[in-house]
Amino acid sequence: GSVVAYFTSAKFLLFLGHALSTWGDRMWHFAVSVFLVELYGNSLLLTAVYGLVVAGSVLLLGAIIGDWVDKNSRLKVARTSLVVQNASVILCGIILMIVFLFKTQLLTLYHGWLLTMCYILVITVANIANLASTATAITIQRDWIVVVAGEDRSKLADMNATIRRIDQLTNILAPMAVGQIMTFGSPLIGCGFISGWNLMSMCVEYLLLWKVYEKTPTLALKSAKVEESELKQLNVKKESDMKPAEGVQLIVEKDVTGFEPQQEKEVSCAARIAEPFITFRDGWVAYYNQPVFLAGMGLAFLYMTVLGFDCITTGYAYTQGLSGSVLSLLMGASAVAGIMGTVAFTWLRRKCGLVRTGLISGVAQFACLVLCAISVFMPGSPLDLTVSPFADISARLFESEPLSTIAPLEDKPEMVFATGMPNFLNGSATPANSDPEMSPEPVPLISVSLLFAGVIAARVGLWSFDLTVTQLIQENVVESERGIINGVQNSMNYLLDLLHFIMVILAPNPEAFGLLVLISVSFVAMGHIMYFRFAQKRLGRQLFICCTPDPKAVSDSSPPGNTSTV
Repeated sequence: GSVVAYFTSAKFLLFLGHALSTWGDRMWHFAVSVFLVELYGNSLLLTAVYGLVVAGSVLLLGAIIGDWVDKNSRLKVARTSLVVQNASVILCGIILMIVFLFKTQLLTLYHGWLLTMCYILVITVANIANLASTATAITIQRDWIVVVAGEDRSKLADMNATIRRIDQLTNILAPMAVGQIMTFGSPLIGCGFISGWNLMSMCVEYLLLWKVYEKTPTLALKSAKVEESELKQLNVKKESDMKPAEGVQLIVEKDVTGFEPQQEKEVSCAARIAEPFITFRDGWVAYYNQPVFLAGMGLAFLYMTVLGFDCITTGYAYTQGLSGSVLSLLMGASAVAGIMGTVAFTWLRRKCGLVRTGLISGVAQFACLVLCAISVFMPGSPLDLTVSPFADISARLFESEPLSTIAPLEDKPEMVFATGMPNFLNGSATPANSDPEMSPEPVPLISVSLLFAGVIAARVGLWSFDLTVTQLIQENVVESERGIINGVQNSMNYLLDLLHFIMVILAPNPEAFGLLVLISVSFVAMGHIMYFRFAQKRLGRQLFICCTPDPKAVSDSSPPGNTSTV
């Protein structure tokens, strides 16, 4: 009976819906980059444009999306974002299938402009899917989960950790699954599979969301911000004797008289045009005024790093002699370390409290990243500060070699799919140790081994710290501002992530990668210093008192003024 009760509980149904949603997201994010590379002749141009559009959109619209989440009912937000996200992916898949089937014909129509319009349409629709995915993540992972957990903060911590474990597993398994389909089938089959998956997943997720909503009556209750938004849509017949707000009064007057002065119409039109900009400003101001502002900024600063398993670090490792199979094993070890971080978070929170868990996690992460800083100066490191970071760019701009003598990238497709960034770190799609004339001696692996040892070990502290800041925002942000604050937090994360890509563009050669590592470690240190300042304010003089395992102790993350537990 207890097993059946768990599998039918709102918590399990929420996990199942998140697993389906995340699986589809990870498959699509992996596949769309490969599709764009395949379509554009194994060039990364479309992929780079797609990444820039996605990051810029979330950066600019994060606060507006969060405000929309706050102003509408939970079920409406979840349903709308779910349908828009999956419908956009399905539409993208259909467009890509058409392009793959009729690429030759499209290339000849209107001098190729029709094919270019298809590329633009794919990137635009894919960006809409990503924005809808951002709204889904905000409403489910930052709002619904808090309501389902209720007042039990231990349950909230366990649910947050489970969500992260699902993320870690799908990050590895979903790309592997769709990659096998594309390898043994074709990109066309891959598009069809992803479109079909999202269609079926959308129906199941829709049903699961409804079941969770039914089993959790408190989800139907929301703050006055939603009530005020819905009040503006009331009919004149339901007008009460109380004096309505100014916006409601204008609506009522227009409905009754059927006439509105030209001046008021112009003011209303100008106000509607300015509303997104006002929301953007108010969102960032509200984020700055939050008690967890420093903690959120500390988390955002961790995105300004090359010390992760993205295309940049894996591409660098490839130039240093690591094979694709070794890199895949390292990525698996990174996922295991991330899951260990979620386990460590739940244990540390019970023993030491939420704020101290963030401190311990930050120290652990930084201590592991010290290995990365040491690796810069070890044998095998290509660090050479005498080489100009713009040497590779200037060589490309002013090279006199004819284009006909340059080997086409199509001859070396394995680098595209192995690292995701050919010709980006060292100006060649050939690994540094592949030419015996250029590399008569093997590159020592001491430096790159220390680098990845530090990166993998740091994942434990990283994910524990991420969960800490996530729960601090969940517990300390008022319900009426949960959406907009988390939207701004996503914007901050994307902003720092964009800066780290700009940093790599300015210094793309391997000789400067060690400098990028040191800058990354510095930004991680600054992020944890911000969190240290936040913890100092929260804990006061008790900052350095040894934590004692007392399950009856009041959580040190309680909002100011909440003395009911005491």
